Amino acid sequence: MRRDDGFTLLEVLVAFVIAAMALGLLFEAAADGVTAVRAAGRTEEAVSRAKSHLAALGRDVMLADGTFEGDDGDGYRWRIRIAPVATSAPAALPAPGGIRPWPLTLYAIAVTLSWTQDGRDHEVVLRTERLTARRG
Repeated sequence: MRRDDGFTLLEVLVAFVIAAMALGLLFEAAADGVTAVRAAGRTEEAVSRAKSHLAALGRDVMLADGTFEGDDGDGYRWRIRIAPVATSAPAALPAPGGIRPWPLTLYAIAVTLSWTQDGRDHEVVLRTERLTARRG
């Protein structure tokens, strides 16, 4: 009678194949995680840059009807669309104290930051409205 003291070659090969497949799935999951972290980082940076452009409107840059575009560096491109939504009529009579208020204009603003990552186009769009006095 023969005793079986070990594994056969077939059993070892099957175990090796199962382990190799498990490691392959583990590496694939890790690579997907790294890609997702990179994408989240780029998106977070795009939102920050878009907020910066939005903050400058009306303060550093006058609001004017139109579309403006440019390169923001590091692969980001920006586009700002400004459109008047409504304008108040000028006051017919001066306010108390002889001050005549300027007409107000409400602008719709959309700031878009776009970039390409891993062969795919991405974009972030922030929308708001701003009320300004139209002088002149």
